[in-house]
Amino acid sequence: MSLCKIRLQEERKQWRKDHPFGFFARPRKSEDGSLDLNFWTAGIPEEYPSKPPKVQFPAGFYHPNIYPSGTVCLSILNEEQDWRPAITLKQIVLGIQELLNNPNPDSPAQEASWKAFSKDKALYEKKVKEQAKRYANAS
Repeated sequence: MSLCKIRLQEERKQWRKDHPFGFFARPRKSEDGSLDLNFWTAGIPEEYPSKPPKVQFPAGFYHPNIYPSGTVCLSILNEEQDWRPAITLKQIVLGIQELLNNPNPDSPAQEASWKAFSKDKALYEKKVKEQAKRYANAS
């Protein structure tokens, strides 16, 4: 069994015992019914934990640190910045939660939301609430 699969199985056990409040994560099932531990909401490369997962929101997600493509701009997900193999999926989820709650104005990934966040907090908050309602109604 690959290092990636071993690590993901262990992280799944840990997640089931202790995960951040309000979060859930389940791997999808393969066609044969087995659990596909390499794809969650994030794509897990076979080289994990040597390489970070690829985490995306839907394209067009409104946030200063989310690229228009939906890719999350977070240093712990970047091999050339702060990624380390010891970082767990739980730490990534908590990092994304922190980023959503407290955008980093020093690392903008999309102009419109960054400008609103930096210069017009009321507009920014309004758009975030509208987006939250859209996603809540979609699920």
